[in-house]
Parts: sequence; structure tokens; C-alpha cells
Amino acid sequence: MKKVKLLIYSFLIIIFTVEIFPQFQDLKSQVEYFEKRYKVNCVDEKITDNFGNGFDSLYGTRNMRTILFGIAYRGGANNFYHKSNKRDNQNPLPEDGLMNLCKEGFSDAVYLYGKNFETAPKHISCCENTLKYWQISGNSSEEARKIIEMVYEVITRKRKGPIYFHCWNGWHQSGYIGAILLKQFCSFNNDQALNYWVRNTDGAHKGHEQVKNRVLNFKPFNEFTIPKDLQDEICPCSNQK
Repeated sequence: MKKVKLLIYSFLIIIFTVEIFPQFQDLKSQVEYFEKRYKVNCVDEKITDNFGNGFDSLYGTRNMRTILFGIAYRGGANNFYHKSNKRDNQNPLPEDGLMNLCKEGFSDAVYLYGKNFETAPKHISCCENTLKYWQISGNSSEEARKIIEMVYEVITRKRKGPIYFHCWNGWHQSGYIGAILLKQFCSFNNDQALNYWVRNTDGAHKGHEQVKNRVLNFKPFNEFTIPKDLQDEICPCSNQK
């Protein structure tokens, strides 16, 4: 009898220690899940702070913010402030950051700079998920279109799970990507997009004229438009909207 109880107890421990990977039947359930999980309502709110703290399951990121609920997120890579694997700030995501994104159900992470990308793994597998790691700056029209298309594929369920777009600090290049996605999918105009970029640099917005000009010069792609009711579902609130 004791052996039977021990076996049942061991079985229950196994069940409750297995990581539960989120599965979604449709976009609506995916959007609602991540909106409730990260508990932010607006594009300016942070999920992780400048030191990478605030949400343990996303450790490895910095200054992480929502762009589109359950679809696209932006931020930095926690290297300089990392508690156990400190290194130079100008690096891709640490491996625990990639693994944590994978466990959270993200399908892709995109490094928006090129420095040291060759040192990073390009695939991370966990639970029932595989996270792909890309290097795309988004600076050219072709690369901007690629990023818009990737996000559109999440919206249309061709690509499962959100995408994390990151630079080093989570301010400038990821802010640019956030701005063009908000122009594309949330009908931000130029003033709103640039103001969004400035507000979310945490004060480090002086200069960077090339990035600002790319925000202003971006024109939404007609082939990736979405209806107003879907915008209302996936677009966070904004101080400027």
C-alpha cells in the first residue's frame, strides 16, 4: 500500500512540475492570454525594467513593452545588468533570455543590430515550442516589409506565437520598429509615431536623426492592412491616441 501511495505521489509531482505550454485555438484567445499575463494596457508601460527585472519568466530582456497584444513586443537584451552572465551591452540576447521567450510561447525573436549575432543560437527548443532567432535591422524598405510581413503572419495565424523585436537597450531601434508597426496596424500618423518613439527612449532621444527620419518616412503597405475591429482588439492604448 505504501508503494502504491508513493507511486501516485511521484506521478502527481511529475504532472505538476511539467511546464504547461500555452496553446491557442484562435488569435482572440492568444491576444487575451498575453494581455492578461503581462498586465500592461498601453504602449508606454514596461513588462521588464531597465535592469531586466519585473517579470521573472522574461529574464534576459530589458525595457520590454507591448506593441500589439499577443503579437509583437519590443525591448532590449539584458547583458550589462545580467545577474549571473554579465557582458558588454552591445550583444544579442543571452541564452536564458531566448529560452525564457521560448517557454513563454514566442515563435520568433529578432535582433535589430548585427554585432556578435554569429555567437548566438539561431534556434531554441523548449516544451513543445521552437523559437527562431533572426537578425533583421528593418532599415531598408525590403527589411521593413519583411518585419511587417512576419507580424502579419502572426495576426493571420500562419506564424504561431508572438515576436520579440530587440536592440541593446530597448530604446532606439526597437522603438523604430514599434513605431512602424503602430503606423501599419494601429493607424498611427507621423506625429503620433514620432512622439511614441521619443517617449519610449527613457530620455535618450537627442540626436538619432536617421532613426527619427525612418519613423517619419515609413509608409504602410496596402497588402498588410487589417480591419478596424481587429485593430481595436490588438492595439494597446496610447497617450497620443
